[in-house]
Amino acid sequence: MKKYLKYIAAGAALAFTCNSCIDLEEMNVDPNNPTTTDPALLLTGLSFKTFEESDAQVCHATKQLVLTSGESPYQVYKWTRGGFGYYSSLRDVTKMKEEAEKSNETAYEALALFFEAHYYYMLTMMFGDVPCSEALQGETNELYQPKYDSQETVLSTVLAKLDEANTLLTDNNSIISGDIIYGGDLLKWRRLINAYRLRVLMSLSNKQTVGGIDVKSTFARIFRDEPLMTGEADNGQLVFLDQQDDRYPYFNDSDFGSGRYMDSTYVAVLATRKDPRLFAFCTQTPAAEKAGLAVDDFASYDGGDPAIPYSLVNDKVSLGGCSKPATRYYQHPTNEPMILLGYTEQQLLLAEAVVRGWISGDDKEFYESAVRASFRFYEKYASSVAQYLGEDAADTYLQGDKVAYASSLTKEQKIERIILQKYIPTFLQGSMWMPYYDQLRTGYPEFRRASGVSLPYRWMYPQDEYNNNAASVQAALQSQFGGNDRTSDPLWWIK
Repeated sequence: MKKYLKYIAAGAALAFTCNSCIDLEEMNVDPNNPTTTDPALLLTGLSFKTFEESDAQVCHATKQLVLTSGESPYQVYKWTRGGFGYYSSLRDVTKMKEEAEKSNETAYEALALFFEAHYYYMLTMMFGDVPCSEALQGETNELYQPKYDSQETVLSTVLAKLDEANTLLTDNNSIISGDIIYGGDLLKWRRLINAYRLRVLMSLSNKQTVGGIDVKSTFARIFRDEPLMTGEADNGQLVFLDQQDDRYPYFNDSDFGSGRYMDSTYVAVLATRKDPRLFAFCTQTPAAEKAGLAVDDFASYDGGDPAIPYSLVNDKVSLGGCSKPATRYYQHPTNEPMILLGYTEQQLLLAEAVVRGWISGDDKEFYESAVRASFRFYEKYASSVAQYLGEDAADTYLQGDKVAYASSLTKEQKIERIILQKYIPTFLQGSMWMPYYDQLRTGYPEFRRASGVSLPYRWMYPQDEYNNNAASVQAALQSQFGGNDRTSDPLWWIK
């Protein structure tokens, strides 16, 4: 992102220089090309920032990693206040939208709507009510203390923005540049946008409607009428390059060389199902490696217990009993793409929709196509263990007792298996908190924690909001939680 900001700064400096020299301005400025920021440049930087986003702390909360260098508040579910940093990203989106509107470039406007929807979705899922309809109007309307919209209103706005984005891209033959995700392929953007609509709607499976939008019928209509991803080539993902500011985000991350180890519950999820993707995620324990156990021996992998003090996990580490994340995560500059939303998740959303009776289709086919796609992803990018992840390995895995998808399973058993297959490939990926929200929504997967510890539903509002927008914060808290600001209060979407 730094290099894109550098380009913008250079352009601003050039504009200042030209404005101070009228003769040069008259000689060098093309009247048919106004001196404004190119939306293509903004798209590049915005895409990188959005699709690159990942956080190892999330893996503590979703029981994939443990920390041995101290107590992680995410691992023990003691987080408190969150931040409104996404509004900074939304300012970039607003700028791209403004520049696109000036030149009537509807494709960029559509992509701006997608990014807006994504960030508002992330914000409302974190906090509940958030500024939306009055947000980001400080410069234009001198509105510095925006009201908070209800979560239902924000989520319906998210769906409306995604719907409009899809409509703007329908039969749109624009040629765009600066697209590091799909190389200007607007049909692939439509597929991602529509898959994202399915994600949002499925997260509302406990609701009938959201802001007048019927959840089930809207999901069914998108499935029936709109383009969706057809394979891994349609993944909404960022591919990294081995060059300055474009490398994999955990490359040379010192925590991975020392303090972070695998969570024993995540290892168990994979090992008990004889899931060879385990070999792509982590190393053998030092004890197993010393004993000469084979890489494909599931007994040679283990992790730390997330429900006990980290000092006790350190004792297990000192005895060589804990696996570390695979070295590729912190030693390879490009490693694997970061997926914001991919084909695997889409297919599992469709499988769950069939089980819930929202759409007609073959839920087993959706489920198995998702798993096979995930295997192909790791076969490609975890090259050192690719021999364990081929098509035959996927076939064998899908026949396992705890994995096989059969009509004899109950509805609840089917949903559990679907959610588990959504969860497994999220390790250090860009889907961020989606596995956690799935757990709150469905109860799956089970996240091990100490006795008496409950899962938080949200984050408390930032202190800055209390300092600068107190009346709006208090009004939002009163309407949602009777004036309280606690992580233990469930939000509208989950009630």
